[in-house]
Amino acid sequence: MTRIAVAPGVVHWPGRLSAGEQGALLAELRAVVRQAPLFQPRMPKTGKPFSVRMTNCGPLGWVSDESGYRYQPLHPETKEPWPLLPAPLLALWEELSGYPHPPEACLVNYYAAGAKMGLHQDRDEQDFDAPVLSISLGDAALFRIGGTTRGGKTASLKLASGDVLVFGGAARLAYHGIDRVLSGSSTLLAEGGRLNLTLRRVTKPD
Repeated sequence: MTRIAVAPGVVHWPGRLSAGEQGALLAELRAVVRQAPLFQPRMPKTGKPFSVRMTNCGPLGWVSDESGYRYQPLHPETKEPWPLLPAPLLALWEELSGYPHPPEACLVNYYAAGAKMGLHQDRDEQDFDAPVLSISLGDAALFRIGGTTRGGKTASLKLASGDVLVFGGAARLAYHGIDRVLSGSSTLLAEGGRLNLTLRRVTKPD
């Protein structure tokens, strides 16, 4: 298994999931989406829609609307609890995160053609000791990561289907985003596009 140290606190495992593992995980995610449908998050205050659609699984889910960013236990539209975290995601976290407590949320972002994500920090969690573990499925994307302040030097990294990326430690609050999705670079999703899963620990363990 290839392990690439991209920067302090940033580790890339290209092709960590085999084709069979990707297909199995995708089937689990389709079950998640049937129970917790994709929804269109909106920017705080302005209400401007994101270009991605998203859902969550795990005890908590991240949402964004006019009132702000937050984690909550219920889907914002169905008002039902989020589905359970699939076992393969828990196994990856246990193997690669280096953190002794389980994740509490898996944010599932779907990038259709033309969708992107501006540079941002993941800072709505209480526990920054835990890393963020990211899994890519479907079309490849150009991922950008910088430092912990805006305007600094950034690095670009191509993330393909089956890749896993972990950032924590010195990079836990690094600004990061998706510049663009490379449409047609994968046949995993029949409808095209890219799924990105980010596993997070939200609360501090007792």
